[in-house]
Amino acid sequence: MSDRPRRILLVEDEPLVAMLEQEMLTEAGYEVVGPFSRLARAREAARSEAIDAATLDVNLFGEFVYPVAEILAVRGIPFAFLSGYGADAGGAFPDAPVLSKPFGSELLLQTIQGMLRQRMASG
Repeated sequence: MSDRPRRILLVEDEPLVAMLEQEMLTEAGYEVVGPFSRLARAREAARSEAIDAATLDVNLFGEFVYPVAEILAVRGIPFAFLSGYGADAGGAFPDAPVLSKPFGSELLLQTIQGMLRQRMASG
């Protein structure tokens, strides 16, 4: 395993939430890729960036983020949904964690760590 910081894709359309989440992740030693607030840019980043995990706001200015989740799933990159809609926000991805907004840094970091452990265990 390399010593490089783990890279976390951050997809969030609310600027304040994105800033707070980015700060939480950076302070915990992660490298943040993003934040991306538009579906097209998030999809491109999901396709092309070297990332270890992702947090995905379910609704980006009225567009659902599920196409980004599909790209990540194909690449074997774990992701969590962030939502104001509750636990059913995972849609076609029932195994993905769903964090209800607002959430604290402890829950976010536990979720990220769990996803990274899961990825390492699966290969």
